[in-house]
Amino acid sequence: MSTTAEKLADLHHRLDLSKEPAGIKGIEKRARKGIPSARARIDMLMDPGTFVEIGALVRKPGDPTALYGDGVVVGHGLVDGRPVAVFSHDQTVYGGSVGEAFGRKLCGIMQYASKVGVPLVGINDSGGARVQEAVSSLAWYANMALAVEPLSGMVPLVSMILGNCAGGAVYQPINTDVVVAIESAHMFVTGPKVIKEVTGEDVSLEELGGARTQAQYGNIHHVAKDEEAAFTWVREYLSYMPTSCQELPPIVNPGMEPEITESDRELDGIIPDADNAGYDMHDVLLRIFDDGEFKEISAESGTNIITGFARVDGRAVGVVANQPMVSAGALDARASDKGSHFVRLCDAFEIPLIFVVDTPGFLPGVEQEKIGVIKRGGRFLFSFVEASVPKITLVVRKSYGGGYAVMGSKQLGADINLAWPTARIAVMGAESAVSLIGAAQIAAAPEDQRPAVRQQLIDFYNATMATPWIAAERGYIDAVIEPSTTRLEIRRALKLLQDKKLHRNPRKHHVFPL
Repeated sequence: MSTTAEKLADLHHRLDLSKEPAGIKGIEKRARKGIPSARARIDMLMDPGTFVEIGALVRKPGDPTALYGDGVVVGHGLVDGRPVAVFSHDQTVYGGSVGEAFGRKLCGIMQYASKVGVPLVGINDSGGARVQEAVSSLAWYANMALAVEPLSGMVPLVSMILGNCAGGAVYQPINTDVVVAIESAHMFVTGPKVIKEVTGEDVSLEELGGARTQAQYGNIHHVAKDEEAAFTWVREYLSYMPTSCQELPPIVNPGMEPEITESDRELDGIIPDADNAGYDMHDVLLRIFDDGEFKEISAESGTNIITGFARVDGRAVGVVANQPMVSAGALDARASDKGSHFVRLCDAFEIPLIFVVDTPGFLPGVEQEKIGVIKRGGRFLFSFVEASVPKITLVVRKSYGGGYAVMGSKQLGADINLAWPTARIAVMGAESAVSLIGAAQIAAAPEDQRPAVRQQLIDFYNATMATPWIAAERGYIDAVIEPSTTRLEIRRALKLLQDKKLHRNPRKHHVFPL
């Protein structure tokens, strides 16, 4: 082969082989499974025609029968015109399992993302470790774990689970910022057959590691109906993120609706008059941010708290809100984990935090103590204190006890604290307080009058103590505002805080309550 034409023909032949390394067998395998190719998946993420592949001709050295790509496709392209690095497991090549060449490619794209400073999206559909390559496979799993650490908090990291990921194949995704899965996906450390052999437990694949199950555990942040919906979700998620921690998120449609709207006015009547009546916090959130948009994260885990992204005057914000429809908005161990992860995610990428409060405090009970509500609630508190981004708190109704402290109190470092006239800020709710401090007075009344005396004490407590006025008088609340002005007040507050800077004392790292 001496002529240039022959060499070009050889190049084209090799590139054609690399596009479908497993040949007709690979195509048939995908058809049986009903899944797209690794490259087709990347095309679903990227802007059309922008993907540039790296390492298409990589394969295991010393083996003339080795397949090109070694089970993973890597490269970079654009999402909404912004650069993104990506890798996609190829199920048709060694089951997408991890070998040495696979590991080199993956670590290479991670190093590229680190050097250039761009988000990394991982499309996971892997058979796990490659048994045939023995310890080399395990070594490259470790190398990939090592390569994630410099990226964490420096660039947005997204993992997509589009098949069955087991063993080592779950540890790389779980160390990224968010994990997105489709309904038919599964992830687990050990499969049902091995569990049956080792422990005797009989569990189905769905019960063990189904996407919905893992979402409830808090290991998956969003479950999509299908792959198309998953890629749409990821593209939307990236629109709230900066390219790296050295930049700010993109500004989208600023300056819209500068005056109070009909939607704003609906907030004036949104809180029920009865303290124990529920309402959906989403109805509030959709009215206090731009365009009535709210992108929820971890919707299936810790549902008594809501976390997600919105925009204020075109700028991305992170939102943490209590959900009165679930456990009356009381905080618990799982909600605390959800909140602390989200707060740290936002703080890493300079996304301001908005806390919307309606909580009676922490959920009491033996089970909560057993599963570590003290430590896990402490992590939530610690995360808020540590965050240096602008922090705004809005109390719409209950803010009692530990819930007052953890949900963005002024004393915990919130920059601006607002409240609606419907706010109730106190150590505890009226019913509990009266049982504690009014017991003697109730007992002294004639038996037939005790219910009436108790109700009088409750009404007095609500009218004089569980109000926003005492907190406002002491400066713990910066302003009590009309609900209809909330959207514009948050806009003004963020403008005031846009140049906020905090200088920390030098240290290696804090000791997180784990």
